Amino acid sequence: MLFASLLEIASISAVLPFLGVLTSPEKVFEYELVQPLVQFFEITTPRQLILPVTFIFISAIILAGIIRLLLLYTMLKMAQLTGSDLSNNIYRRTLYQDYSTHVKRNSSAVINGIISKTDAVVGGVITPIIFLISSCILLIGIMVALFAIDIISLSVFIGFGLIYIGVYVYTKSFLKENSKSIAEESTIRIKSLQEGLGGIRDVLIDGTQEFYCRIFKNADLSMRRASANNRFIAASPKYVVEAVGVTLIAILAFVLVQSSDGLDVIPILGALALGAQKLFPLLQQSYASISAMKGAKSSFEDVIDLLEQELPDFIAESNSSPVDFKKSIEIKNLSFQYSKESPQVLKNVNFTINKGETIGFIGETGSGKSTLLDILMRLFPPSSGNLLVDNQVIDHNNYRQWQMHIAHVPQSIYLFDSTIEENIAFGVSKELIDHERVRKVSEYAQISDMIDSLKDGYLTFVGERGVRLSGGQRQRIGIARALYKKADVLILDEATSALDSKTEKMVIKALEGLETNMTILIIAHRLSTLKNCNKIFSLSENKNIRIVNYEEIKNG
Repeated sequence: MLFASLLEIASISAVLPFLGVLTSPEKVFEYELVQPLVQFFEITTPRQLILPVTFIFISAIILAGIIRLLLLYTMLKMAQLTGSDLSNNIYRRTLYQDYSTHVKRNSSAVINGIISKTDAVVGGVITPIIFLISSCILLIGIMVALFAIDIISLSVFIGFGLIYIGVYVYTKSFLKENSKSIAEESTIRIKSLQEGLGGIRDVLIDGTQEFYCRIFKNADLSMRRASANNRFIAASPKYVVEAVGVTLIAILAFVLVQSSDGLDVIPILGALALGAQKLFPLLQQSYASISAMKGAKSSFEDVIDLLEQELPDFIAESNSSPVDFKKSIEIKNLSFQYSKESPQVLKNVNFTINKGETIGFIGETGSGKSTLLDILMRLFPPSSGNLLVDNQVIDHNNYRQWQMHIAHVPQSIYLFDSTIEENIAFGVSKELIDHERVRKVSEYAQISDMIDSLKDGYLTFVGERGVRLSGGQRQRIGIARALYKKADVLILDEATSALDSKTEKMVIKALEGLETNMTILIIAHRLSTLKNCNKIFSLSENKNIRIVNYEEIKNG
């Protein structure tokens, strides 16, 4: 930026000798500053100055243009790389937030913050800041050159700057309101897309396409109107100032010509014209940058909030190992409620699970079965009481080390749009997948025969969210995924609900044939699934828990 500024001074300053040597070479020939050039090129007549001075002027202009081009490339690249840092940092911090945080927030707002709002910050804050700094440095250089040429011209251009300041003061409130509208409506747009496409089956059946289209259209239209208004406010002063500027330069030229020899004025006017040609875009760029930053204020604040998400301490522990689990899992005086205002989901729960046991959980809908398993997995911290593993309290300092023991199969299996193999080896790089283990756990999950019957086998793509597979197939892939993890605590939250009775029995039998030290916790869709459990915990309406036997619940 500094080098470009110096070259702008040189290019504007070079106008004077260039136009001077074209109009009055004799006068230029007599200048003391030109004598080194005369001696170097061994010039003997004034007209011989024209070629070297023209060459120097052209060289200065070309070099200044090249440096400005390199500067533009560097600034844009820097802005985008900074944007990449922002997006990656926000995404990383978001993924590391605890489960309770994810439950409370809308994913549309987070996705919008990571993608749309970060892009808005790059285009509306980071890039403008870089360009504003560059413009200010270049403006200082040009002002210095103009001051050296004629102080009157400098005062004219300062007046242009004051015009821009006045326009900004007048429009900043509009920019602020538009900024809020853009930030809010962009989130609504993404929310509408997620909900409409995520529930496409119900949308098609219920015929509610127009409902979601209307929500999207209203948000999209409001956002684009606000964006267009901001762009107009940022761009419009340019045309007024340019017209005023050319008018003032014409008046200044008239005054100078009236008060002096016309030929003497030409070099000064040429320098002023070149200075104006360079100065007007920089003034406009400075104003547009400030307007863009004001217009992106709300998005910037949202991005800052996401960047301030704290990262857990365990990230710094690169070689952390699982907590010891050789004896038992114990729940002591545990109670839980989602917030202080909400009712208690669990109250004074106590029980012990020995390592290697298979435990069933039953209870009416809303009795807290899934919540209890979430607490056992330390997705939620207990409101009071403790979760202990081998008499060690599991808290925010060591919960990640406890989760290393756990594999979870939920009722609704999330599959990403990739191959069956990659979905089973969830989160493992393609080149690191243990193909033999994928096949082995597929056999346990009773899905290997189905996979082998497919044309591409384990390399078959499942489609977005596994749309090309049936519900039962998705659940069996989920079971295989959990087994691939090599965990010693397997949690099945109605994980066999989409399986037919025969397949469910085969899956349960296969799970019973796993390593004897595996602890299995089951919320079952069918009571028969719990037949071979070592213990069955029943959650009652009063939020307590008691141990029951299979025959007792079978007979009602």
